[in-house]
Amino acid sequence: MTSTVETTDTARFLAKRVLRMQESETMRITALAKKMKAEGHDVISLSAGEPDFPTPDFACEAAIHAVQTGFTKYTENAGTPELRKAIAESTKADLGVAYLPEEVIVSNGGKQAIANAILALCDDEDEVIIPAPYWVSFPEMVNLAGGKSVVLETSLESNFKITPEQLQSALTPKTKILILNSPSNPTGAVYSEAEVRALMSVIKGKGIFVISDEMYNKLVYGNTQPFSPAKVEGMRDWVIVSNAVSKTYSMTGWRVGWIAAPKWIVNACGKIQSQMTSNAASVSQKAAIAALTGDQSIVDARRREFEKRRDFMHRALNEIPGVSAALPEGAFYIFPSVKGVLGKTIEGKNLASSLDVAEFLLEKHYVATVPGEAFGAQGYLRLSYAASIENLEKAVSRMKKAFS
Repeated sequence: MTSTVETTDTARFLAKRVLRMQESETMRITALAKKMKAEGHDVISLSAGEPDFPTPDFACEAAIHAVQTGFTKYTENAGTPELRKAIAESTKADLGVAYLPEEVIVSNGGKQAIANAILALCDDEDEVIIPAPYWVSFPEMVNLAGGKSVVLETSLESNFKITPEQLQSALTPKTKILILNSPSNPTGAVYSEAEVRALMSVIKGKGIFVISDEMYNKLVYGNTQPFSPAKVEGMRDWVIVSNAVSKTYSMTGWRVGWIAAPKWIVNACGKIQSQMTSNAASVSQKAAIAALTGDQSIVDARRREFEKRRDFMHRALNEIPGVSAALPEGAFYIFPSVKGVLGKTIEGKNLASSLDVAEFLLEKHYVATVPGEAFGAQGYLRLSYAASIENLEKAVSRMKKAFS
């Protein structure tokens, strides 16, 4: 039975914060690809940022042990002391920056961890600088907080990185936060130490915070070395470092993420979390401890496999007419330009935008990608190479056929 409300203009009943927000395009396309698969179509999905590897055995065993021993109750809101200690130690080993366990808060995934930080720091009309292409959720989190996103555009030619001059020109008295995502989702770009230091020199001493999303810091290739802005002298107290077990350890569904930050920021995030969700799942926290403290050779083995896939995708995509791609330095995404096919009509489909291209590839050739519009970069597609080589070969073959 349809309710009375559903038959009227429902938008007038919804909060403005909801109306301001957009649905995650990656989640939407991933769901559509799954629906098409269920209908019997041979869809190859390169849309989701989800490793195809299983969760390491030692993490699963820790979770099983937690269930068997009754560790299934509420934990401390900010996470168990054991997990916060493991995160502090892992962060120091990876970044060379020391944090106390009380300077860490564990959340229900990296997404909540970042949202907490934005809600804690961003007031109405505060400006948040976001380099584009950006992770789809950054601007929507700022919208939810009532802030204003100031988007700085980059391109294939600039290696998808902003310059100090761009950052300087974007600063206003209302600037509150810079969001820096390196290695980047969706481009795989990684800021070097020199580039990070140059950006930090622009905002240092100006009361501007940095949310440094370092989700993919263990998935870098070649001689690339990620560098955290928290390492820059005088910046530690102004940087919020975000990470999770999701990508590195193939634990997307376990929902464990965190931030490391000054204690007063962690406490503010804890206040928000205590009223929204409380602690991350107890069993998942035990699995995360095992992941962070277990045999890390599995991470390197999987990183090498991602690197092989990256090399294949970079080579193969650049062989397709109208497509050009930069070599990603990290993460497991490649962000090719499809500007060479825009304006064409293929198989009756007018390809006026990268959204049209993504729809064409999914509907006609059963390859799921995410259009660049979702990341603030029209004319590109995001492809995840967190899939088997066999599926990547099939996907690229279909794309080549589509554009030929």
